[in-house]
Amino acid sequence: MRKQSIETPFLKPAEDSKNKKKWKTTIWFFISLMAITFICYTIRGRLSPSSLNGWKWDVQADSIVESMEAVVAADDARCSEIGASVLKDGGHAVDAAVAVALCGGVVNPMASGIGGGGFMVVRSADTSQTQAFDFRETAPASASQNMYQNNLDNKYNGALAMGVPGEIAGLYEAWSKYGRRPWKTLFQPAIRLAKDGFSVAPYLANSLSSNVATIMKDPGLQHVYAPNGKLLQSGETCYNHRLGLSLEAIAEGGPEAFYNGAIGEKLISDVKSAGGILTMDDLRNYEVKVTDAVAVNTMGFTILGMPPPSTGTLGLAMVLNILNGYENTNGAKGALGLHRFIEALKHMFAYRMNLGDPDFVDISKIESNMLSPSFAEKVRERIFDNTTFPSEYYLPRWSQIQDQGTSHFCIVDADRNALSLTTTVNFPFGGGVLSPATGILLNNEMADFSVPTEVSPDSLPPSPTNFIRPNKRPISSMTPIIVVKDDQLAGVIGGSGGLYIIPAVIQVFLNHFVLGMEPLDAVQSPRVYHKLMPNVVYYENWTMIGGDHIELSDYRKQFLKERGHVLESKAGGGISQLIVQTLKKPIENRKVSYDYKKVLRGMLTAVSDPRKDGKPAAC
Repeated sequence: MRKQSIETPFLKPAEDSKNKKKWKTTIWFFISLMAITFICYTIRGRLSPSSLNGWKWDVQADSIVESMEAVVAADDARCSEIGASVLKDGGHAVDAAVAVALCGGVVNPMASGIGGGGFMVVRSADTSQTQAFDFRETAPASASQNMYQNNLDNKYNGALAMGVPGEIAGLYEAWSKYGRRPWKTLFQPAIRLAKDGFSVAPYLANSLSSNVATIMKDPGLQHVYAPNGKLLQSGETCYNHRLGLSLEAIAEGGPEAFYNGAIGEKLISDVKSAGGILTMDDLRNYEVKVTDAVAVNTMGFTILGMPPPSTGTLGLAMVLNILNGYENTNGAKGALGLHRFIEALKHMFAYRMNLGDPDFVDISKIESNMLSPSFAEKVRERIFDNTTFPSEYYLPRWSQIQDQGTSHFCIVDADRNALSLTTTVNFPFGGGVLSPATGILLNNEMADFSVPTEVSPDSLPPSPTNFIRPNKRPISSMTPIIVVKDDQLAGVIGGSGGLYIIPAVIQVFLNHFVLGMEPLDAVQSPRVYHKLMPNVVYYENWTMIGGDHIELSDYRKQFLKERGHVLESKAGGGISQLIVQTLKKPIENRKVSYDYKKVLRGMLTAVSDPRKDGKPAAC
């Protein structure tokens, strides 16, 4: 019996065959298109796990870039692009850092600026030498430990809270050693932003709104950020013409224009008029401290960072050494790992307040202990997996310094020179004073010192190692680090957010380098924080500017509660930038690409924290 032909009416067999081929081609075309689309999202936006709802599409695709050449991860897209353009022109990572730092001081003035200071870690690819540049603010020559006994508010607000600025000196010191591009040209982008105007980003707009009383109280701040008595809104244009002129003078005359020239003289005049004690001698005598970076060998990596008065690298070392000592399991993994991390963090915060400026106090034993695996072992014996303890169990002797603010960026150039830089004016908009003659915002870094008469909320006495002395640097939570594996660059990390910086940087490091998260997930993953006092675990529960919501999972919250932790949600925390270099393993009998110095060049992945709506750039 002849099989019945199943044909579409009015179509001949030949036409039917041709039609089927067309349909197959069309179907395969759409399948291929969907596959390509999926791959693109996987590479750029990536399908990532949500702590709340299983899997979701990550809309923060522009928070990550990849390049085989060079990358910049700053907390503002414009600054990242400016840095990348310097690298594209053959600049060293330090050249890009000068341009990025100046840009940040213009577009994110609540966090940084040339009226502040910071820390920078630079690793040279050809020599593997890593240097730490300390351009932290110092106490003025006429400062004393009792200078705020009659009015503690002056330690935080106004011109009397200002330390000697170090940013310009620090940038110039590093540029003098590593720079390839002319100093003057690195200032031009920031000068244009200040003089021609820049669009107010949502993060700045939120900060202006949160600090409206501070803005309206000071004539200099009001003139720039609330012209005509109206606070600038997101998308509006902001001008700081005076700051642009100051940057032009420093671009032409170098640091001398700031520390021993007309800009410095105008700044000091405004500071004195506002009640400050800085003098031209304070500016002239300011010195950048350049040392070898502190090296922490733990968890199979070498972590390079800042020595004191930064407490960041030593704090990170102590916590990681504690977690690294757990046997037969990954000490940082899962909900139990989170509990252990919190406990280690509490011990670290109690101990770190014994630190101070090593030029003024002997902290060698404290440093040694915080870097020591054997000391970490003794601390780990006081951590139990089934419970937590009251704050006094962690043996705190001194009250915490509640430092704030800051801005951070990471850079890796085409030669694989790496840089991690954190800079600050301390509190949002520093001391709340802007120099009318120079457009420079005054820091309030004196707030980071301990003073004998201050009664803290935790009822602990102030730390004597951190008391004010002339030319002394206060302790800091800033934690710029560079990560090395087998003498090759593995990553660059840092963060902003005052006391939250150390926990944020540690969690990003653990997420990627220990737990194996992809770079973007490592940064976006919900974090926890602790201050020791109050004895509360703060967990992230906030919606970012881009619209994504970050919150610790219900399972982890319940796990921590069962161990006695008191939890409190927080719509805020640290902001962290990350760069990772991925090196392919050499294949036997195949040529591996490296130069005569054997500096391997792998894929660079840069992530800017979407919590601040930052965006990285590549060239």
